[in-house]
Amino acid sequence: MGSEPRQAYAALKAWLDETPSAYLQTRRAQAELFFRRIGITFAVYGDAQADERLIPFDIIPRILSAREWAGLERGLIQRVNALNAFLNDIYGKQEILKAGVLPEELILRNPQFCLPAIGRAPPHGIYTHIAGIDIVRTGPDDFYVLEDNARTPSGVSYMIENREVMLRLLPELTEQHRIAPVETYPELLLSTLQSVAPKRCRGEPTVAVLTPGFHNSAYYEHSFLADKLGVELVEGSDLSVQGDVLYMRTTDGPQRIDVLYRRVDDAFLDPLVFNPASVLGVPGLMSAFATGNLAIANAIGTGIADDKAVYSYMPEIVRFYTGEEAILKNVPTWRCREPDALAYVLEHLSELVVKEVDGSGGYGMLVGPHATSTQIDEFAAKLRHDPAKFIAQPTLALSTCPTLVDEGIAPRHVDLRPFVLTGANGVRIVPGGLTRVAMKQGSLVVNSSQGGGTKDTWVLDG
Repeated sequence: MGSEPRQAYAALKAWLDETPSAYLQTRRAQAELFFRRIGITFAVYGDAQADERLIPFDIIPRILSAREWAGLERGLIQRVNALNAFLNDIYGKQEILKAGVLPEELILRNPQFCLPAIGRAPPHGIYTHIAGIDIVRTGPDDFYVLEDNARTPSGVSYMIENREVMLRLLPELTEQHRIAPVETYPELLLSTLQSVAPKRCRGEPTVAVLTPGFHNSAYYEHSFLADKLGVELVEGSDLSVQGDVLYMRTTDGPQRIDVLYRRVDDAFLDPLVFNPASVLGVPGLMSAFATGNLAIANAIGTGIADDKAVYSYMPEIVRFYTGEEAILKNVPTWRCREPDALAYVLEHLSELVVKEVDGSGGYGMLVGPHATSTQIDEFAAKLRHDPAKFIAQPTLALSTCPTLVDEGIAPRHVDLRPFVLTGANGVRIVPGGLTRVAMKQGSLVVNSSQGGGTKDTWVLDG
């Protein structure tokens, strides 16, 4: 297991030292069978050889102490509150732009800045009801935010199912630890969504989950969450807007929807306002929202908070809206739109990680230390052609966790995506989140689309 483990791992290390390798490999195979049977797969766009894949699952958990989690939780609440204040501001009075904290063109010319959202604050002023904040660890008490996911963050189904499989397959290990539960997430999510129902809602709010359909890479999660929440899973063809009210078809006739948890990007939500060719959304949806008859989670326009150039200003954004220094640090970032930063990045490409500002899934990025000279030259050309499209960061010495691989137990790099819920009833976070693990030796890329896997994340309760 490498160097001396942290105290939170003491009982796990003792158990691993006493457990035969054959037993671990058997449980690993049983976990894979479990995930195959319940159908947890994801689509790989553009890969004709494998339309659906099983995300590798590692049976050795990632463990955080109660103290470590308490610090993370404070930082996450502060950051998400600042994100919501920022979104309210840029679609409202734009005070942060008037103060010169951010350059106006970064926001106003950003493809993710949603003009139809200007002056149309969502119910209760909450934009990002569900946020996934990606965190990496570089030292005993050093945590950095790698990126913010404020639009349609995914992965929570894996967080819940990972815990379920651990309880089933390794009860002798889970019983040795006091693990804070994650099973309450669906209940907290439903409560959050119902709390942001528009003021015109009468009685208990009706919630529905909007999916692009079964061809979407995260369709399993959409159906999983609808089932756990006890609400309808709908597609655009199931919905209609009548008199500025959103309805879904049911066997008993049209039923009004008060809160729509959408897993469809802005551009496809309403063909009358956004992409006219879209068949994934609903004509008139924005009208239902604008007249105060519908809450949309996450709200229209949140995508700009996912922009990695905007991310680079988060310390200033936190300070501007909270008057505090950011508890969770950003990774140092060079904005290639700035001439001096671009010059530095071009000179040090072999040492840096370069990402597209609107990229996701590990695509469109360069990991300099692992790139060939040809790849570096090609990326340099991209940077010179459109520098505003990229940011660069140092290659961090990410922490590792013991991971079961074919050869036995070995260290692999990990990150963590906690899920932060914000409603009219406050900010709530289930302890833990989704730990993603780079299954390839030496790899720093944890994304499932790039061969990464997942682990159960244990926060020790006391």
